Amino acid sequence: MNDADRLLALIPARGGSKRLPRKNLLPLHGRPLIEWTIGAVKGIADVCDILVSTDDAEIARLAVQVGASVPWMRPPELASDSAGSVDVAIHALDRYEAEHGPVNGLLLLQPTSPFRTTSSIRKGIDLFKHGGGLPVLGVSPIRMNPAWTYLIDDGLLVPFADAPPSSLISLPQYIVNGAFYLVTGNHLREYKSFTGSRTIPLVFESEVESLDIDTALDFAVAEAIANGASQ
Repeated sequence: MNDADRLLALIPARGGSKRLPRKNLLPLHGRPLIEWTIGAVKGIADVCDILVSTDDAEIARLAVQVGASVPWMRPPELASDSAGSVDVAIHALDRYEAEHGPVNGLLLLQPTSPFRTTSSIRKGIDLFKHGGGLPVLGVSPIRMNPAWTYLIDDGLLVPFADAPPSSLISLPQYIVNGAFYLVTGNHLREYKSFTGSRTIPLVFESEVESLDIDTALDFAVAEAIANGASQ
């Protein structure tokens, strides 16, 4: 592995979850949810390590069993509902580099995107390697153009967009899907963000790959997809 290809894959998986309790361990078609993401990134040559950041002993044991590394437990202040993913990522990156030397980039993969494929991860890495150090962010086409959306102000509908719908309807629109984040450590530490004024999109055209599990309904949809794919 060349130094330029040395990427740290980070999977954040705390034990607490209000909307869907213990979601990272829920069995999806016979496999715990977090195992889907670990499996998708295993074997990618550019990844030097798969690090799981967790405060939960059960998640840690499972992660190690299926091929990830959990060299330390996440501190309580980074495991609360208010803790941000940037702070979690910087903490993991700082500790890893202190022990193993610098990496070329941090690849954040949320375990709530179980259908994200190895092929898509590799595509995102290629974009990063040829992007001059710019962040790469996973996005998906949106179904509803924001030009047709409204706010409610003092009981009345107010158009969300100032421009008339006709001027925006033909422009492709995208939304962050949570499936892929890749950034240099310098950018992450300086800007405290996975994006910048110039960010390369990794477009997920597949609605299945773009699925982000946050609620019981999301998980039911994922189960239907996984069970259907196996038939």
